[in-house]
Amino acid sequence: MLLLLDCSSVRTIDSWVNKDYTGYSPKKILVVGLTDNLTARRVFEEQLVLSLEERGIHAVESFDVFKTEFTSVRQTEENIQNEVERLAHNGFDAILISAVKGVKEKVAYSSDIYRRDYYWRRFRPYYYMYQDIYLDPSYYEKYNIYNIEATLYDLKEDNVKSLVWVASYDIVDPKAINTTVKDYVKSIIKSLENEAIISSNVKQ
Repeated sequence: MLLLLDCSSVRTIDSWVNKDYTGYSPKKILVVGLTDNLTARRVFEEQLVLSLEERGIHAVESFDVFKTEFTSVRQTEENIQNEVERLAHNGFDAILISAVKGVKEKVAYSSDIYRRDYYWRRFRPYYYMYQDIYLDPSYYEKYNIYNIEATLYDLKEDNVKSLVWVASYDIVDPKAINTTVKDYVKSIIKSLENEAIISSNVKQ
């Protein structure tokens, strides 16, 4: 069995809220998953929209709002601004966007190595055991940690003060998309609740 960071695949690194938005409560949020993995984007947007709706906030997936060419082709700042104005015209007052900021490769070693403390006392058994680390690939496994950032913007402000909240998360080697996204959405919701941006009361 390999030693991984945590039983959960998602870990919250930090969370920040703009104090100018104390008491802020968005009414209609556009949820955007910024990724070329369409399956992951779809699952993320669906689950986060559902979680926000359960807390009384009207939320919409970007899949239902953005045209295909808007997300598949690089846009100019002018085009993006035009889209923001269109969103505001359609009643959106906030946008929550999630994007991968970086990827780090890690190595996990077999837990058996760390259970044999007595091998440290003499060179021969110590070397005998630890040579397997580089001779036997089954003793270690490489995996990736994705650093993902979630950001909430106020669409009514068009300046540096429009940033309401930002948080970063580490996701360990996400193989099962549905499970990983579910954990990630839970972490986002928890952060927003802790910052008093959304209610923790779930509608029945």
